[in-house]
Amino acid sequence: MGEFSGPGKPASNAIDRSERPGRVGLLLVLAGLLVGAAVGLSFVANEQAQPLILGLLALLAMAGVFCLFALAIGAIQLGGQTARDDITKAIVDAAPDGAIVVEEGGRLIYANESYLRIAGGETFASLPPVERVFVGSPEVSEAVYRLAQAARDGLGHSEEIRMAPPPGGPERAFAWFRIGVRPIERPRRPATLWTVSDITHERERQENVFQELQHAIDYLDHAPAGFLSIDPAGSIVYMNATLAAWLGYDLATVGSGGLRLPEIAPGADMLTASEGLPGEVRTDRFDLDLRRRNGHPLPTRLYHRVAFGQDGRPGPSRTFVLNRSAGAETDEPQRVAEVRLARFLNNSPIAIATLDQAGHIARANTSFARLFGGLPRQALPDGRNELHSEPTMWDAVAERDRAGLEAALAKAAAGLVEVAPIEIALAGPGTRSARVWLSPAGGEPAGTPRDDEESGKNDRERVILYALDTTAQRQLEQQVAQAQKMDTVGQLAGGIAHDFNNVLQAIIGYSDLLLASHRPTDPAFQDIMQIKQNANRAASLVRQLLAFSRRQTLRPEVMNVGEALSDLTLLLKRLLGERVDLDLKHGRDIWPIKADVNQFEQVIVNLAVNARDAMPEGGRLLIRTANVTHDAVPVENRLGMPTGDHVLIEVLDTGQGIPPDVMEKIFEPFFTTKEIGKGTGLGLSTVFGIVKQSGGTIDVRSTVGEGTAFRIYFPRHEPSAEPAPEPEIALAPPAGQSSAAIAASRLKGTPELTRPEAGKPTPRKVAQDHTGQGVILLVEDEDPVRAVNSRALSARGYTVLEAASGLDALRIIAETKETIDLVVSDVVMPEMDGPTLLRELRKQSPDLKVIFVSGYAEDAFRKNLPDGEDFNFLPKPFSLKQLVETVKETIAR
Repeated sequence: MGEFSGPGKPASNAIDRSERPGRVGLLLVLAGLLVGAAVGLSFVANEQAQPLILGLLALLAMAGVFCLFALAIGAIQLGGQTARDDITKAIVDAAPDGAIVVEEGGRLIYANESYLRIAGGETFASLPPVERVFVGSPEVSEAVYRLAQAARDGLGHSEEIRMAPPPGGPERAFAWFRIGVRPIERPRRPATLWTVSDITHERERQENVFQELQHAIDYLDHAPAGFLSIDPAGSIVYMNATLAAWLGYDLATVGSGGLRLPEIAPGADMLTASEGLPGEVRTDRFDLDLRRRNGHPLPTRLYHRVAFGQDGRPGPSRTFVLNRSAGAETDEPQRVAEVRLARFLNNSPIAIATLDQAGHIARANTSFARLFGGLPRQALPDGRNELHSEPTMWDAVAERDRAGLEAALAKAAAGLVEVAPIEIALAGPGTRSARVWLSPAGGEPAGTPRDDEESGKNDRERVILYALDTTAQRQLEQQVAQAQKMDTVGQLAGGIAHDFNNVLQAIIGYSDLLLASHRPTDPAFQDIMQIKQNANRAASLVRQLLAFSRRQTLRPEVMNVGEALSDLTLLLKRLLGERVDLDLKHGRDIWPIKADVNQFEQVIVNLAVNARDAMPEGGRLLIRTANVTHDAVPVENRLGMPTGDHVLIEVLDTGQGIPPDVMEKIFEPFFTTKEIGKGTGLGLSTVFGIVKQSGGTIDVRSTVGEGTAFRIYFPRHEPSAEPAPEPEIALAPPAGQSSAAIAASRLKGTPELTRPEAGKPTPRKVAQDHTGQGVILLVEDEDPVRAVNSRALSARGYTVLEAASGLDALRIIAETKETIDLVVSDVVMPEMDGPTLLRELRKQSPDLKVIFVSGYAEDAFRKNLPDGEDFNFLPKPFSLKQLVETVKETIAR
């Protein structure tokens, strides 16, 4: 260890035989060859030996010159000098970790001084390998075996073992070693490098740190206060044992995602909804009741600290919890009363806060924080952010209502008691509102002389604010007002539709008579056809008015929503065009609903066409279905919705969106944002009427520039609650034309709508021969309608008796001697309506066949008839062909 081979150069105690030494035998052979050459030349004549001697000398001279050059450049070295100055070998020789190199076959070729000290050997003969040095417990033997196996396989590996007692001396009871193996690439034979490191001190430091950490956790767990950490998603990532004991939870279940904030603090969304600036550390104080595991409240005070990153995102909180329940502290009566009052205020559903004259919030209860959320900081004109310990009220209020709130605040701060409550809209996403009451906090008005301490205290709390969330109430009021407006307009539309249908009936009827007397080649034929086509367009508008007023005839049936939407796929793709992508996503095992299939198709087509018009540059239309329970429906959509399960149909587009000022009017009839001639304004009002008449509800959400989502909720059909089927009434689309196609043509204004028979109900059985025999009593108060229907039936061979009212019809029946086979009667007539006439007829002729015609829907008068009453129904306006076909079919029964 202390030997030197020269001045300033320590001798290495490492053992190295990796370089093979020179051999003396080769030197002797070379000397023998030179001696033999000299002896051989002595036997040769001088004349002959002279060239050979000169060649030998030249050869030796050349070899000498080359040796000089090699010596100069360091290729060879003189004997007695070091072969090389290897720095890496010197580093390994002096390394504190033991190193040993073993050639393939187990031959030791190198060991540094540290390994000699650990293994206790001095020569290669007495130096044991690693496998023989570290022998002891089964754990040690297994680790050494794994290392040896890795060395044989040419792989690198490392193990940490504990030796008791350690090799090298009995001065220690135990020691930790890290042993590693690594293959070494060599030109001749591969070798393996074994390294041995003494890591006892490192292990001791780790154990000390771990013990200190355990002590810190133990101190924190048993502190007389609670500690809590909540991540932004609301999961409890840490809770100390004290708080867990207060709440009655097992500490082992906390911190692994098994406990969330709503379980211990229901409604405390403000703990995860705080907002802050990049790099800010924000601390808020909350007095609220936590919920124990048994459901009992735990009154607490929380000091809630959240650090925000440079991107503005909040990190996990550091929350300090004080137990304020009775007996938790040695409180005097005044303290107990304060805690009781704090609990009373914080558990109140009314938001309460104290403000100064500028609107800064001094104190607030939990309901206030929940209602107004995290209040943003005020921005200065130069772009900097001014941080207040007391946030202001104004950024939580919509811009349009700030002036009114400021005026009310100024009155209350001046000491006025009578300050009328005001309605304000809250800033932030969604349409939220609140009703605010302001009152003086007490004391003298502003400006009254006071001492500085009292002045500062009172100025911070000049006004008491009470606020009540009126979002649900406002939504309900808007829905009720909208429903009342819709009902009023619907009644008006229904009345207009009845009278208008009579006018259209006469126009269509006389057009049919003229068309029957003209050939298609006649010049007047096309003019008459135009008259009938425009009458049919007017009839289509009347039907939409009846749909909006919920007075159309529905034929509900149990239907599969997925199948109905799949049947519409081709039609929807044609309507949307190539620029709009259609995507249908059906939920699994969608429940059945009961609705009119034709009207359901019209709803989807109307919404799809509106979405297409909102995406002039193209986009994506998504229609998806899902089963939802009543609790899964958002609270704002449950207003007016019956309890129970529903089937949700969503129609989402990526269009321009609907502005807020337009959103309030989209379901109003005749309201449209399209150009003149491109929309009637009845599309969405028709959708609203059909959905409501089918027992469903509709909700709209839209963001300008992003798109619109229509959500329709249909009640789930329960087969056990299905009522008895009603008599089937003929009200079907024309042959070869689906109701969806008709609805699409109505919206697009295509010529398909203006065909003579477009949108007209057809009989269930088409008869080629329309002639017949029998006596028909035609009851109609409109003379033109009665006249044209009478002419059509008489021309087919029927005997027609005309009556202008119900009383007139009873008189004719009493006076005529003919047997009446059929009564065709209007529903709404003066003196006696259709249902009253039918009851009188049943007294005399119980089996008399009746056809009712009306501009109203069948449901409007069916309730006035006895249950089980059998009759046929033909809605106005109808063509003469439909009239004679229905008459002939009814008489033939």
